[in-house]
Amino acid sequence: MKKKPLGRSGISVAPLALGGNVFGWTIDEKASFPVLDAFVDLGFDLIDTANMYSAWVPGNQGGESETIIGKWLKASGKRDKIVLATKVGNLMGDGTKGLKRDYIVQSLEASLKRLQCDHVDLYQSHKDDFDTPLEETLGAYEHLIKSGKVRAIGASNYDATHLAEALKISADKKLPAYISLQPEYNLYDRKGYEDALEPLCLKESVGVIGYYSLASGFLTGKYRTEADLNQSARGGGIGKKYFNDRGWRILAALDQVAKAHQTVPAVIALAWLIQRKSVTAPIASATSVKQLTELARAAEITLSSNDVAKLDQASAV
Repeated sequence: MKKKPLGRSGISVAPLALGGNVFGWTIDEKASFPVLDAFVDLGFDLIDTANMYSAWVPGNQGGESETIIGKWLKASGKRDKIVLATKVGNLMGDGTKGLKRDYIVQSLEASLKRLQCDHVDLYQSHKDDFDTPLEETLGAYEHLIKSGKVRAIGASNYDATHLAEALKISADKKLPAYISLQPEYNLYDRKGYEDALEPLCLKESVGVIGYYSLASGFLTGKYRTEADLNQSARGGGIGKKYFNDRGWRILAALDQVAKAHQTVPAVIALAWLIQRKSVTAPIASATSVKQLTELARAAEITLSSNDVAKLDQASAV
């Protein structure tokens, strides 16, 4: 499988990443292990999680996803086969958050303990922290990289202004730079990324591993009526955001292209992202081996220029 460089990190990854947000939320440890095994067996390697996954679930505090991945790593012995990415900064169940130096250092130690390994390949600022100077945050990452506990750093949910500022500070102060960005990006949610972030990422060679690649499941095509919204834990917010003329146009185009390639809409939605010049590896979550195996086809499909034009036209804002 052809791999892509993850920004300027020196790390290369397969063109589809596995989202760890479902581990400890919609699938338990027993169901998660086969999905993780299948992901690696299919030739993929980038697994993305966060310390706060899944603090939003009643009774959880955060760390549940990392804990499951850590148990899988210990049981499978596949640490050397994956590129492990996690995050820090978003709200944990105990109310802690942010990107201050001491908090980052302490949070990484906790993540490594849960993940049962001695380093992460990509450590990401999960959410911008305007109360902490960028230089302090980047200085904390410098310490962790020098200690061998982090290979590279990335940003998530940064706007173009603050990402550009962070990159400038890194260059001016000779501090580690964000080599990747994790934005919300899919066929429906395009404007927020494409207007300002995409040109910046291309200019600065920042890798892109977008989340909500399937628009919380809407782009799979399984949500087409109000009754369909009861199918999953994510259903509630989908109808309000995506049930509109533009949403239906996008689904219709996905249906047409999927039929031509003898596959399903979700695969085409991911293939469109994979072929985007600025995208390194879109993130997709799977709750079963069957679902993952189907989604993995996106890495094998080549969309024609007509396919891309049809999808672009349908999703135009």
